[in-house]
Amino acid sequence: MIQVGDPTKDAGPVLDPVVSETEAGAPDEDDLVRQGLQDLETKPVRWYSYLTTVEFWAVLLLGQLLALCITGTNTFSSLLATAGTNIPSFQVMFTYVLLSLVYTPVALYRMGPREWGRVAVKHGWKYFIFAFLDVQGNYFTVLAYRYTNILSAQLINFWAIVCVVVVSFLLLRVRYRPFQIVGVVVCCGGMGVLLASDHVNGTNGGPGSNMLKGDLFALVGATCYGLSNVFEEFLVSKRPVYEFLSFLGLLGLCIIGVQAAIFDRDSIRDAVWTGPAVGYVVGFTLVLGLFYSLVPVLLRVASAAFYNISLLTANFWGVIIGIHVFGYAIHFMYPIAFVLIVLGLACYFLSGSALGESKKPWLGENQEGGVDGVGTAKRKALRVAKKAQLGGSAV
Repeated sequence: MIQVGDPTKDAGPVLDPVVSETEAGAPDEDDLVRQGLQDLETKPVRWYSYLTTVEFWAVLLLGQLLALCITGTNTFSSLLATAGTNIPSFQVMFTYVLLSLVYTPVALYRMGPREWGRVAVKHGWKYFIFAFLDVQGNYFTVLAYRYTNILSAQLINFWAIVCVVVVSFLLLRVRYRPFQIVGVVVCCGGMGVLLASDHVNGTNGGPGSNMLKGDLFALVGATCYGLSNVFEEFLVSKRPVYEFLSFLGLLGLCIIGVQAAIFDRDSIRDAVWTGPAVGYVVGFTLVLGLFYSLVPVLLRVASAAFYNISLLTANFWGVIIGIHVFGYAIHFMYPIAFVLIVLGLACYFLSGSALGESKKPWLGENQEGGVDGVGTAKRKALRVAKKAQLGGSAV
């Protein structure tokens, strides 16, 4: 299993301000967490329990916001390719610059330069692995738009779900319920229909210069995304979000900078830099920056599988944009694939629990290995326990 280390054991008293995103808790904080989790887990639970909570609908709306962000970045990539500017590495590099400028100062202020440097030395290699996977996911996904179209690339990205389920099961000891497995299998059927429409019938929402090559690039990108999503869920459950995004921005910038210098030199030289093209890059950067800032919250409250399943609805928004912006004509097999994906999404959501998926099995029975941060089961348990201590009054 991946190991980052128990933050309470790694750093001693020096790391206390970093591990907890709130003020230091009372001496009996562990007991409060244990009591809060017990109260949450002993509530009556039915198969639809999680669907009736405010948290579920908040997570669902957050997932749709992220789906819109994905659709926005895909649209900007397609518009850039149409304008004759296809620079996969160079295009994504500005997002890592934005993350570095925003979150590195926050991390240095919250942690202090000395502690930030200590984390960089001790845990930097873990952030490097994640940043590398993330960069390649972005690179191959953007590159796919040179050869395929927006609808195919978005649907194929669902392959990340399969990677997430397998890796989470093997490495993070996540165990999925029957309805969740059924949902993923149904979504696989949707991808099969998509591939059939692309390679048997030739098109799916518009022509591409090389549909097979583009689809393969999209699959590579989706695989990298799946692996990075699991790693990200693991990291943000144990570390502060600002620390995570700070290292992602800096290391991602270094990796993508080298990659752009090697692979994108000709593309950058031949790029058509018009006013609209610059605007597309700016739009891509801002939307993807917002996406990166929100994903850690969703991964804490839910899971990498829940996150990827939610993003499949981006195809709905992609259809709308594809029709009205790019003038695509939808092949009759595409709605079948979309319906299968929606059915799979519904099956997955029908398998809830009182805590949803915020309680992570790799953090211990009482989440002692986790961070007290926004969206974590530890913070939820603390609030419940403190509310119980105050006789039900608001915390």
